[in-house]
Amino acid sequence: MNPILLHTENLSIGYPNKQGANVIASGVSLGFMPGKLIALIGANGIGKSTLLRTLTGIQRPLNGVVSLHGKNVSDYTSAALAQELALVLTEKLPPSNLTVFELVALGRQPYTNWLGTLTPDDLAQIDEAMLLTDTSWLAKKKHYELSDGQLQKVLVARALAQDTPLIVLDEPTTHLDFQHKISLFRLLRKLAHNAGKCIVFSTHDIEMAMEISDEIVLMTGEKITQATPQELMTSKALDGLFTDPNIRFDAEKVKFVFTDL
Repeated sequence: MNPILLHTENLSIGYPNKQGANVIASGVSLGFMPGKLIALIGANGIGKSTLLRTLTGIQRPLNGVVSLHGKNVSDYTSAALAQELALVLTEKLPPSNLTVFELVALGRQPYTNWLGTLTPDDLAQIDEAMLLTDTSWLAKKKHYELSDGQLQKVLVARALAQDTPLIVLDEPTTHLDFQHKISLFRLLRKLAHNAGKCIVFSTHDIEMAMEISDEIVLMTGEKITQATPQELMTSKALDGLFTDPNIRFDAEKVKFVFTDL
C-alpha cells in the first residue's frame, strides 16, 4: 500500500488572466505522509496561501494533478472531501452565539444526518478532540469570549473532531504571542506523531518551524523544495529565502542573522 497520503504531479499554481495565466509556480512535486508535521515557508506574497488552496481543492491548478489517496482531489464531492481533509483558516468567525462545544461539534457535519443529530460516536469524537487540545474546560464559553490563543486551539479541536487523516492550517500562529505560538506548535507536533495525522501548516515563524517540523516545503521565486530541516540547512537553501543578500541562515544557531547592519 502506498504510504503517501497526498501528492502532486507536474503541478502549476496561479490565476487565469486576460493574457492566459499568472503562474506562481510550476513543475511542483510534493508528497505528504501520515504522521508528519510539515511546514510551508516563504517570503510574504510568494504564494503560500495559493498553494494551500490548490492542495485542498479550493482552487483549481493551472496544470497538473493533486491526488489524495491516489484520487484526483477535484474528483471528490464536497462531502467526501470533508471526510478526508480538514482546513483551519485565519479568517475571523462570523457573528454568532455558538459555544465552544457547539463550534467544535461543527466538525462532525460531514457525518451527521440532515438534522445534524449527534450520535454517541459523534459526541465521543468531540470529547476526544477537546481533550487532546486541552479545551474541555472552555466548552460552555461563547467563542467570542476566548483569547486568540484559546480560539486557535478550539479551531484545531474542530478540525480534529472532523476525524480526517489530513489537516491543513493557513498561518495558525498569526496574532498569537510567543507563549501561545509554542503551545500551538507543540500541539500540532503531538497530533502528528501520536495521532498519526498528516498536518501541513503555513507560517512566518520560520525559525520555530525549523525546530519543530519533520519536513519543510520551501517556496522561493525560483522553485518549491520539500526536504527535512537538516537537509535545507546543509544545502544552504534558506539563504535564498529573502531577496536581501545580507540575510542568511545560521545552521548552528538555527536562526537568521544579518551580515551588514
